[in-house]
Amino acid sequence: MRGLLKKSLISIALTVSSSIYADVNTAMTQNSGAIVMAEKQYQWTTVPTQFISADGVSFAYREYGQQNGGTPVIFLNHLAAVLDNWDPRIIDGIAAKHHVVIFDNRGVGASTGEPAKSIEQMADDAITFIQAKGFKQVDLFGFSMGGMISQEIVLKQPQLIRKMILSGTGPAGGTGISTVGRVSNWDLVRGMATRQDPKVYLFFTRTENGKAAAKEFVQRINERTENRDKEITISAYRAQLKALKKWGNKKPADLSIIQQPVLVANGDHDRMVPTVNTYDLAKRLPNSALIIYPDAGHGGIFQFHDDFVKQSLTFLAK
Repeated sequence: MRGLLKKSLISIALTVSSSIYADVNTAMTQNSGAIVMAEKQYQWTTVPTQFISADGVSFAYREYGQQNGGTPVIFLNHLAAVLDNWDPRIIDGIAAKHHVVIFDNRGVGASTGEPAKSIEQMADDAITFIQAKGFKQVDLFGFSMGGMISQEIVLKQPQLIRKMILSGTGPAGGTGISTVGRVSNWDLVRGMATRQDPKVYLFFTRTENGKAAAKEFVQRINERTENRDKEITISAYRAQLKALKKWGNKKPADLSIIQQPVLVANGDHDRMVPTVNTYDLAKRLPNSALIIYPDAGHGGIFQFHDDFVKQSLTFLAK
């Protein structure tokens, strides 16, 4: 995101009048008439990036934990995120018990194509990817913008979804969502001014606990040193900001029709997607459970990753 930071500052300066802003190693063996697959054990820092083509797009993705079987967990990215923006402790924690798959949105990171300009289009792309992988049913793990995409997916294709985990996100028309761009662009500037990753401001509180958690998080997302993903481009970032603005101004959906179990989580001081939206989601989703972490911001699940992984595994196992 640092490369985006530099490019964004140039872009913001030019437009200031309008805004301030395998290697899977497998062996097939026959055991009592069943085929058993033995898979090389990966971690998020070593799992290879793969590609699959669908609807004219080559989707970049990483996948591991297949040996666990069960329903695959599909991770959906936040604003400006590529594969390497996920916290390894979260991904590895879920992959210890589940088959996990994380992909780049169309036109983002190493995925090809024109970036989607709406949350609905991103949901269509996610469905295309899921179907291309041959999955009949999946669990969704959506963080921030990914949680909005998750809501659209389950409304479009309810039979495709078993359970959802939604963190740091909100419903269509939710409080403050249409102005996420202002917060993001301002913190891009703050990051440059202080020579820090903007996520230390966007995702965490400025208390001593928050600052310490931010520092540890940034270290973790940089643990992968080889075969890292491409950073998001300015054009893709702008497209996502437009999509978020549309989502924030959209008429609220009827979330009462979503019958799937949903785990909803956030920090108690989310300034990017205000925490009031998390309470709203939990209230409107008829089969939801709620987690609010204290002295935590948008990235509360990263600050409390140990507890969150435990609670997520319990939720997915029910």
